[in-house]
Amino acid sequence: MENKTHPISARSLKKSKRVAIVISIIWLAACAIGLWVPARYAGTPSKAGAAPAMWPPESNLQPSASVPTLVMLAHPRCPCTRASIGELAKIMTVAGSQVKAYVLFLRPEGFSEEWERTDLWRSAEAIPGVVVLSDNKGKEAANFGSLTSGNVLLYSPNGRLLFHGGITSSRGHGGDNEGEDAIFSFVANDVPTVTTTEVYGCSMVDKKNCPGVKVTNDPQE
Repeated sequence: MENKTHPISARSLKKSKRVAIVISIIWLAACAIGLWVPARYAGTPSKAGAAPAMWPPESNLQPSASVPTLVMLAHPRCPCTRASIGELAKIMTVAGSQVKAYVLFLRPEGFSEEWERTDLWRSAEAIPGVVVLSDNKGKEAANFGSLTSGNVLLYSPNGRLLFHGGITSSRGHGGDNEGEDAIFSFVANDVPTVTTTEVYGCSMVDKKNCPGVKVTNDPQE
């Protein structure tokens, strides 16, 4: 028995091409949105807070009377802060004893003493010259007016605020940035181009999540 094939009509072919084009456009649009959303989030700063112009007298930290004192406030479960810790390591490698540095990790009220001792704590603790402490109930974050993890403040030996802001150029990404350059300038007694920068990190006061990683104040987690 002879097999007969039926050629595709020109109309059907045009219709198939149109469908393929529409599918391709939808796919490209989905890819663009998939790339744009994380990029937009990475480049969106958080609210840093109002840094006190002078060293807060209610703080339990001991500032240096001879070199600038750096304070970083951090959420121990914020993945964005990993990059900030990395940049702090670079700063301390260059500055060394020319800066006294603290990293304070939030421990909300009612949480155990081990809750804040995450890999971020261990990374900060490994940086020479950095003193890592728990910020019980966020008291020091409140003293320094800090609302976002990764916020850095630099005070002069006479207690005057020199710089405050972030030391990364986007959320969770390391590399050269204005905040780091400003701190290097102050250490070298140069005039910095900026004295404040945007902060990219998770909230220290609100229960907000970073993409893909749960950042919560739940004592059970």
